[in-house]
Order: sequence, then C-alpha cells, then structure tokens
Amino acid sequence: DQRNAGAASDCKVSVSQPGHLTVDYTQEAVTLKCSFSTAGCPAEPPVSLWFRYGAYQPESLCLDGCRSEADKFVVREALAEKQVSLTVNRLAFNDSAIYICGIAFPSSRDSRAKRTGEGTTLVVREIKVLSKEMQSVLIALLSLLSIYVTGVLAIFIVLSKSKSNTLRNKETEDSQKKKSARRIFREIAQELYSKRHVETSQEPEKDNTYENRRVLSNYERP
Repeated sequence: DQRNAGAASDCKVSVSQPGHLTVDYTQEAVTLKCSFSTAGCPAEPPVSLWFRYGAYQPESLCLDGCRSEADKFVVREALAEKQVSLTVNRLAFNDSAIYICGIAFPSSRDSRAKRTGEGTTLVVREIKVLSKEMQSVLIALLSLLSIYVTGVLAIFIVLSKSKSNTLRNKETEDSQKKKSARRIFREIAQELYSKRHVETSQEPEKDNTYENRRVLSNYERP
C-alpha cells in the first residue's frame, strides 16, 4: 500500500489541445479533441472534465457525463488511446468560446495529477468557411484568371505595336508620295518653263524673216 501510495504521489499528467478552430454556423456540430499522457499514475482510469470561457463567465460542462447524443454537449472517451473529445451540437454564435479540457486522477495526492490543456478557441462564423478542396479550386481559378489577363495584356501590347508600326509606315508612304508628287510637279513646271522659253526666243526670228521678205518684194516690184 505504501508502495502504491508512493507511486500515486509521483503521478504526472500532461494535456494537449489544438489552439484554434473556426467553423461555419450552418454546421450541425463540431468536435473538439483533447489528448493526454501520464507518468507514474495509478492504474485506475482518469476523470475528464470540460469547461469553457465565453463572453460572460466561465461555465462547467457535462458535470452529469453528457453521454446522450441528443444533448447539447457530448463527451467521448478513449482512455486506452489517451484521447477524449467534446462535441458541441446545434451550433450557435454564442458557442464561440475557449474550451478547456482537464484530466485528473482523484486518488493521487500529487498536484501534477490534475492538469488542464491551454484550451481550444472555437470561433463560429457567419460566413461559410471554404473547404480545402474549394480553396484549391479557387486558387486554380485565380491562377487561370491571372494567366488570361496576362495573355490579353500581351496581345494588346503586340497589337498596339503593330498598329503603331502600320501608322508609321503609312505616314512614311504618304510622305514619300508627297515628295514624289512635288518632284513630278517641279519636273512638269520645269518642262513648261523650258518650252515657253524656247517659244519666246523663236518669235523675233520669225518676225525678222517676215520683214525681210516684205522689203525684198518691194524692191523687186517695178
């Protein structure tokens, strides 16, 4: 007996809980998990305790055991696997709180035989939380949209450059046409000027010939 009492006095319990859990209020229920480990504790099964800190005051849960599936809270124990859980049914916004799991060996006098976890912060949100599959689909869609926008932007840049080159080529072509038209106009003007100059220079010669013929004719007349 003294040996068992000594062993019981050396009992040490450690409790571990997930730190945070966010759920959609449309879920019917959520289960909070708690695991524990023991060292030097009695062979008897431990007692599991649950309580929560809400917006108003601490609240002890399942003092009567909460074994019915119809209850608001349901406790399940797998002591051989050192696992316990608390299921919250009929979720509501006011179920958002810090849920703390406790494990105790009542027969042990060691203060370390009674321990609690650091608590799981449960947040019940109005906006539906996307599943991992939906998040993956959303990420894939956003990636495709990003590729599409990048492609459209690249096509727009190419078309803009092509249009700019076309306009530049058209301006160059128009400029060349104007230069060609000016050159042709100058050539025509030069040709007309040359013809006019030639005609002007030949007119006096024709008049002198005509006068000379008149004088000769008068001279030969009896």
